Amino acid sequence: MGNTLIVYYSLFHNTENLALEIAAQTGGTLRELIPDKNYSFDYNTAAKEVRNQISRGYTPKLISGYEPINDYETIFIGSPNWFKTIAPPVLSFLRQHDFTGKTVAPFCTHGGGGFGQIENDISKECSKSMILPGIAVNGIAVPEDIINWLETIGYE
Repeated sequence: MGNTLIVYYSLFHNTENLALEIAAQTGGTLRELIPDKNYSFDYNTAAKEVRNQISRGYTPKLISGYEPINDYETIFIGSPNWFKTIAPPVLSFLRQHDFTGKTVAPFCTHGGGGFGQIENDISKECSKSMILPGIAVNGIAVPEDIINWLETIGYE
């Protein structure tokens, strides 16, 4: 599937671990999204911040991860499931780039909520790209699950 990029945002390292496993299986380039202002490491405080940002459609400035995507044909986009949608830094990334003609594969980590609206929300932002079926992982990513998913979506 050509040059591959794995983009992700991760607050508590779950999504990062999934991104690392996808990179190991695909040989793709990793890109972590880092907003200019960190979220609180206290869960309740972070939840309030995030809920407010999502309700406003807020897109934080990225200090890392905003680099061009022109050289990539396939882009895996990962986010934790925050209130049934993508994290605001992922929304920033999606709105900063043109995904026309790209192949996009969503992935997320969650604590029981599955994908929520994440696949739909990524599809809306990447309407001129081919969206592959994603993977939602509750807890730790198992390498065999990633291998099976990549085979299912036809990643070569």
